[in-house]
Amino acid sequence: MLVKVYGSAVFGVEATTITIEVNMDNGIGYHLVGLPDNAIKESSYRIAAALKNNGYSMPGKKITINMAPADLRKEGSAYDLTFAIGILVASGQIKSTETDKYIIMGELSLDGSLQPIKGALPISIKAKEEGFKGFFLPIQNAAEAAIVSDLDVYGVENVQQVIDFFEGKGDLKPTIVDTRAEFYKTLDFPEFDFSDVRGQESIKRCMEIAAAGGHNIILIGPPGAGKTMLAKRLPSILPPMTLREALETTKIHSVAGKLKEVGLMNQRPFRSPHHTASSVALVGGGSYPQPGEISMAHNGVLFLDELPEFKRDVLEVMRQPLEDREVTISRAKFTVTYPSSFMLVASMNPSPSGFFNDPSAAQTSSPHEMQRYLSKISGPLLDRIDIHIEVTPVPFEKLTEEQKGESSVDIRNRVIKARDVQTKRFEISDSIHYNAQMSSRQIREFCVLDEKSKNLLKTAMERLNLSARAYDRILKVSRTIADLEASADIISSHIAEAIQYRSLDRDGWLG
Repeated sequence: MLVKVYGSAVFGVEATTITIEVNMDNGIGYHLVGLPDNAIKESSYRIAAALKNNGYSMPGKKITINMAPADLRKEGSAYDLTFAIGILVASGQIKSTETDKYIIMGELSLDGSLQPIKGALPISIKAKEEGFKGFFLPIQNAAEAAIVSDLDVYGVENVQQVIDFFEGKGDLKPTIVDTRAEFYKTLDFPEFDFSDVRGQESIKRCMEIAAAGGHNIILIGPPGAGKTMLAKRLPSILPPMTLREALETTKIHSVAGKLKEVGLMNQRPFRSPHHTASSVALVGGGSYPQPGEISMAHNGVLFLDELPEFKRDVLEVMRQPLEDREVTISRAKFTVTYPSSFMLVASMNPSPSGFFNDPSAAQTSSPHEMQRYLSKISGPLLDRIDIHIEVTPVPFEKLTEEQKGESSVDIRNRVIKARDVQTKRFEISDSIHYNAQMSSRQIREFCVLDEKSKNLLKTAMERLNLSARAYDRILKVSRTIADLEASADIISSHIAEAIQYRSLDRDGWLG
């Protein structure tokens, strides 16, 4: 007897439906075809034990299972449940004609219980698109899959529940998630709040500008100055995610298997990889490509602490994703693309010892050592960072102040107003939503300078020997400063402030 059941494979952040054909014939054997990997090939042992421990049996016949399309590489153990149901139907142990109307996925334990899978959300989206009636999957993944409306999502704990459903027994009910209610659960009291930061008013101002325009930022200062503390608070002043952004972000985390029994992500991600991370860990890839840290930070913040400590080749692979806001991983037989539109926040010490050229410091570095340390970061990468700002230690008087600083909620309200201005400005564009994403043509259109501002910028360009890319960055940042002040035009004070935020372009800034 030949039966068809359906599973799904995830490539990049999109799913492809896989037809599982199970054929029973005279003889003995278990044959699995259709480019399965080792985890799938081992499934026969898990399926046999799980069926036996639940009162069913692996038929003593020749079983041939084909995974179509046969030229597409399949990976992972999530097809165990699909195979098990197909075998039971083909051997007559389940009498149902409904099994081909559902996507069935799950990894089996030897006792028949199910382990979570990766990519439940993209699989659910594809199942709805292709007109399937429902989706069976482990209960741990049910909340993320149920985000998709008009699809019956059944979270199950073991294979017996699926068998009972198809035989008309039990009372298995679909998982219901109110997507909009999940999405609008906002946190007005963030864990890390700017009100906890003493002093550092100029740095807070930089953070506000960076958040308002989506600009990349690097913080330079000695140990203990507060660089990491400030970076951790940046997500608290970013605008809330839109529903589209939340779905995109949830999809990536679903593919990476990082969602822990939660539905829709409504908080912007904050990723902080260690400086020993490899280039594959950062941008994604591997023999079976997975999203890297830059994609996990999509629509959120990627924080690289101690930037010069990262391997140079690791940092260089970020140059293209920073510009294109997506990363394409190419292999001999396939290519996958992951979105990677993130805010880069980097921090670094000005020298190996961590201190400026300060005679009072216990350890100091010579200007030559400082320059060699800074040269670990390439010029093209620094050019892609819009704001460079020096962070100085907070004086004792500021640390002991009783008065709290401005809260993240108040700063975020100003950021949201500036973003609203940008949304209206770029409403005719599908790919550009805030100032940092502007192309050269849009910079010319929206960053028109008066004569005084032009002269100021010309002088700065000549004295600081700035590149053309740095020129564009200054204009983008000045446009954001003008938006924060609700100014339609960029004036010289906006340009002057933006020029100050190019510390690493200035000769002798350390001295």
